[in-house]
Order: sequence, then C-alpha cells, then structure tokens
Amino acid sequence: MRFLIEHLQKSYGKKQVLRDVDFAFESGKIYGLLGRNGAGKTTLFNCLNHDIKSDAGAFWLEEDGQRRPLKAADIGYVLSTPTVPEFLTAREFLKFFVEINGCCVPGGLDECFEIVHIAPEDRDRLMKDFSHGMKNKMQMLVNILAQPNVLLLDEPLTSLDVVVSEEMKQLLRSLKAGRVTILSTHILDLALDLCDEIVLLGHGELERVDRADLDSADLRQRIIAALREEDDG
Repeated sequence: MRFLIEHLQKSYGKKQVLRDVDFAFESGKIYGLLGRNGAGKTTLFNCLNHDIKSDAGAFWLEEDGQRRPLKAADIGYVLSTPTVPEFLTAREFLKFFVEINGCCVPGGLDECFEIVHIAPEDRDRLMKDFSHGMKNKMQMLVNILAQPNVLLLDEPLTSLDVVVSEEMKQLLRSLKAGRVTILSTHILDLALDLCDEIVLLGHGELERVDRADLDSADLRQRIIAALREEDDG
C-alpha cells in the first residue's frame, strides 16, 4: 500500500504555506516529517485529515496498483495537545469509542489498557485528572484500535517524560507494519532515532533525505542547513 499526495497547496491570505506537496509514502515505515516551527506541518496534517480545505491537489491510497480516495476511517490523527473528554473516566471513554466504532477487542478493555501501560488504578479515574502523558496515551490507544491505514502524529512525544516517551516509541515501532505512519517533529534526534525515513518540509514542499548512510558525519549538518535555509527564506 502507498499513500500518495499530489501537488497539494494551501495558503492563508498572501502567505503560501504548502506550495507544491508531492510525495509517495509506503506502508510499513515510520516517516519523520521534519521542519521548523511554523513550516506548515500541522497545516499539512489538517489538510490530509479534512479538518481544513486545501486550495489544490489531491491525495490517494494505492493498493494493488489501484487508487482510491481516502475515507475518514483511513486516517488516524494524534494531536500534539491531547483532546479527550475529561468528564469521562478512561474506561467510559474507551468503552464508548469501541462501541461507536465497532472495534474488535477480544481480550476486553483491560487488555487494551495494557497496550499503552495505563495502570489498573487509573482506568476508572476521570481523565480531567490525567497528566499530559496519560491523556496522550489514551489518544494514541483509540487511534490504534481504529486501525487506520495512515496514522498522523503531530509532535506527540515532545512534552512527555523519558519513560513515557520510550514506551510510545516502542509502541510505534511495533505497530508500523501494514500502515503508513507520519510523525511530525522539529527535533532532529527524535526523527533519526525513531523513523525509517526522513522528509523535510521547507518552502512549502516535501523533500526526502537520503538515509543510506546514517553514520555519515555530514548528514546532520545537511539537514540543519536545509532547515536554516527555510528560516532565512
């Protein structure tokens, strides 16, 4: 399976944020979408998720050589600031999500909580009392259960503590088979550590970074130079 973006464009007034985004993502890989703050990473995700309307371009799923438009169920979107119904307990929220989306959970809800390491004593607490990291885990969990073909992750690890961040990275590595995972970040070390492919968003376009030699001493400098050019532009 491939996720294809063709000549996607988006402007806000006179500011052109996405100029000509044209790229093919392959399933089974985690892509690091690297760009400076304000480069347009969230705008790109919002266009792909149909949260905002693009000015031009299209995106498709390609399976067995056949293209089709994306459906809502194809996309999972984990926001940088977790959005969960804080008036519900974690168990109530998960039960509601599973029932409304028809998710298959043969092991029951408690087995689902184990996936993201939500402790038994926290499962019946109101989510308004959850930490940022725990809310993030709940957001990740429901997107996992939905089994989207394309998973968009908007800076999901930036504000997490070391333990939760490592748990989330291991989880993403274990779940990448069979789907396209795109993780946006402005942190180079995170992208190099977690992602199979690095893609730069600069000047409104996507550019693949050659990772054939990850130990190359100048790889980091070439990426930083490209991002610095974006800032100067």
